Amino acid sequence: MMIALPVHDANSAPASRPRLPERAGIGLRSQHYQQVLDANPAVGFFEVHAENYLVAGGPFHHYLGLIRERYPLSIHGVGLSIGAQQPLDTEHLQRLAVLLERYQPQAFSEHLAWSSHGELFLNDLLPLAYDSATLERVCEHVDQVQTRLQRQMLLENPATYLEFTGSTMDEAAFIGEVVRRTGCGLLLDVNNAYVSSVNQHWDAQAYLHALPLAAVGEIHLAGFAEDRDAAGARLLIDNHGAPVDEAVWRLYAEVLQLIGATPTLLERDNHIPPLDLLVQEAQRAQRLLDASRPARQQASA
Repeated sequence: MMIALPVHDANSAPASRPRLPERAGIGLRSQHYQQVLDANPAVGFFEVHAENYLVAGGPFHHYLGLIRERYPLSIHGVGLSIGAQQPLDTEHLQRLAVLLERYQPQAFSEHLAWSSHGELFLNDLLPLAYDSATLERVCEHVDQVQTRLQRQMLLENPATYLEFTGSTMDEAAFIGEVVRRTGCGLLLDVNNAYVSSVNQHWDAQAYLHALPLAAVGEIHLAGFAEDRDAAGARLLIDNHGAPVDEAVWRLYAEVLQLIGATPTLLERDNHIPPLDLLVQEAQRAQRLLDASRPARQQASA
């Protein structure tokens, strides 16, 4: 199953592809384009959703081109439907390849989820059954993406609200096996880890420790909404519409102690605040990143 990707060859050109800086970044939103250009906020990088830029021109590309000249860039996909039973949409993959060639981002990521069935495309990221058939299918799709894009992709752990009774492995083991077989990296969404752990009654720390942390290339932090299920238990919704919760901040600090300073994105897709508030939240992540460096160096000495 594993393919010989150029990213694994230390002597090949893709191996020297610049990486995201070990700093905190924020998601780039259209209402902030001009302010970013005027203020040059002190963030490490910006991230955009690929599907907002899969056209040839227009104002979004105009502004992204200008901002890309000043900042490193991460491109995050939400539409490949990596876990779908059907083959990947090769037209969508081709448009992604054109976008990545145009902007040469330091990172590209997608979700461990599915959102398409036949001609139907659902505006959601749906969970998978973690079994051997799904594992084979996901690995084939990841191989196809990495071969076409000629770069390593980062696969994001999902936020889930249910589990399949037919699963034969847990989520962390499944992700670890995908990483091992394909050579992809891991986009560790700490908020997703917390949301899933609360909803599924997992131990969040044990889940994080079971992941292939050596493969983490980027971290995501976000906020959630809280509700109650039919039994009255907490139900967390990954809505990216609030500041990062204190419990997620604590998990993030623990992760940094385990893996050291890692590029970290503050996500906000709903109820988007003014740019300066997003930058302030990124600065909190930056302080934790800075604090993790000496501790990590001492631990490895």
